[in-house]
Amino acid sequence: MKTLALGLAAALALALPAQAQSKYPERPITMIVPFAAGGPTDIIARIVSENMSKTLGQQIVVENVAGAGGTTGITRAVTAAPDGYTIAMGHLGTFSAAPATYPGLKYDPINGMQTIGLAGGTPILIVAKKAFAPKDLKEFVAYVKANSDKVNEAHAGVGSVSWTTCTLLKGQLGVPKLNSVAYRGTGPALNDLVSGQVDFMCDQIVSVAEQIKAGTIKAYAVASAERSPALPDVPTTKEAGLPEYQIEAWNGIAAPKGLPKEAVDKLVDALDKALNDETVKKRLLDLGTVLPTKEERTPAGFAALIKRDADKLSPVLSAAPKQ
Repeated sequence: MKTLALGLAAALALALPAQAQSKYPERPITMIVPFAAGGPTDIIARIVSENMSKTLGQQIVVENVAGAGGTTGITRAVTAAPDGYTIAMGHLGTFSAAPATYPGLKYDPINGMQTIGLAGGTPILIVAKKAFAPKDLKEFVAYVKANSDKVNEAHAGVGSVSWTTCTLLKGQLGVPKLNSVAYRGTGPALNDLVSGQVDFMCDQIVSVAEQIKAGTIKAYAVASAERSPALPDVPTTKEAGLPEYQIEAWNGIAAPKGLPKEAVDKLVDALDKALNDETVKKRLLDLGTVLPTKEERTPAGFAALIKRDADKLSPVLSAAPKQ
């Protein structure tokens, strides 16, 4: 009997770790979106997290924590306890551009967090008010260079995707100190572009597609290798005469460094299943989102993307006026 009891105790002891591991997640998970509700990152986060919740068996609760170009929310997320119950949906600005934009950044996107995977790419478009004089991208480039003291560029705040991508554009055009007007988000900036108060901006297709289709603003080009199915009549920057301007915003999930492997694996699996779901795919594609490859959905693939874009953006962002 004693031998049997010891055997049962040993078997139970061996079973406990596996049983404990299989319980994650035991309660709802918070996904921090570092911007206001209704923006591109928030929309993609809600579409993806809704499906991920089904796979995980626990609800992912989206919490909007805006401020400092998205870095406030990301700081809170990646410095939380590494238990799998706090994750974040960030983007190009918060992960690749932030180190060069905010020298006192309290997190390290390259070495100080656990990547989960890319959720979607969002093409960048160069857009302008309807009455802006240039008819195409070549004319736009010439006009901006000749009138850099008069042209006004709108953006959603330092560190935002619109600021980051237009800063890259201005650097390539040789007009880094072009007049810029900062807003508290894409919505107000776009409103003033529609009303003709500012001349142009760079932003994600998710934000501007409907206005382009409605004809309230004009689009010069999409800064990607191929045209977007959501706006098939808009040429690429290569087709339109500015091939060096290639940049895509994107959204991806990260968590605190030190996350248990099981939590990482389950989150990666849930993201992959969400992006394979036909309803999710349709909703994302209708927004103009580019679906990630299998490799980009992995922690390593997403980490490589963050570093690649950080290396590309850091020189121009470090030297850019923070306005």
